Amino acid sequence: MYAIINIKDKQFKIVENKYIYVPYISMNVGEKILLNQVFLFFKEDKLFLGNPFLDNISVKIEILQHIKGNKIIIFKKKRRKGYRVKNGFRPLFSKIKIISFLEKKK
Repeated sequence: MYAIINIKDKQFKIVENKYIYVPYISMNVGEKILLNQVFLFFKEDKLFLGNPFLDNISVKIEILQHIKGNKIIIFKKKRRKGYRVKNGFRPLFSKIKIISFLEKKK
């Protein structure tokens, strides 16, 4: 059983009781969130596709921690001008755990 969901305009394939790193979610650690932007849901040899999202399926997640990723270096240079600038940043990520898939009965 897995699903493809939308978190911060990025798509992730999720499996129940697994951990993934997603772009920073501005909620406190330990909070549980219900996500309802599910593109695809696969369960017991049945595939459900949304148009664009599925209405009757949502995903319950828990935020475990907020971390910084590896440093990304931005280097700018103009040749023969003596212009060189080195900059960088560390992107923020949130580690989340997928608790369960919730299906609403019609």
